[in-house]
Amino acid sequence: MPNPAAGQAYKVVQISTSSPGEILLALYDGLFKFLLVARHALEADRRAAAGQAMSRAHAIISELYTTLDHDQYPELCDNLTSLYEFCMARMTHANLKRDPRALDDVMRVLAPVREGFQIAVKQAAQDLAAKEATRGGPERSSGEPPVRAER
Repeated sequence: MPNPAAGQAYKVVQISTSSPGEILLALYDGLFKFLLVARHALEADRRAAAGQAMSRAHAIISELYTTLDHDQYPELCDNLTSLYEFCMARMTHANLKRDPRALDDVMRVLAPVREGFQIAVKQAAQDLAAKEATRGGPERSSGEPPVRAER
């Protein structure tokens, strides 16, 4: 019998040990999952299931939208703001008009963004690994060199 508490504990550990980039990709993965569920539910005329999935997708887009750092990356954030606003409007249209094609629009415009983030996260991980390799181990927050264990 599955233990829900153990599953929740695993998720907490997974999130707390993930990089910000990995968390961003997990959000996008969840977003696409909920968009697909909503699309299929709309096609099957299962309004409650579609509404629940769209609500979860909307919550993820809202989180992505509100966490943009306009001070650090103003042009990128302006572009993403416009994109997320478009997506939220299309999701609202899909919900009100029961139009699964509107969800296709959301997935179509967000797919390249997701792919770009996947590339950036992978490159950042490779850069960090290369940096750690040249220093002889994981980067130390204190700036001290790694300590070697005595044999």
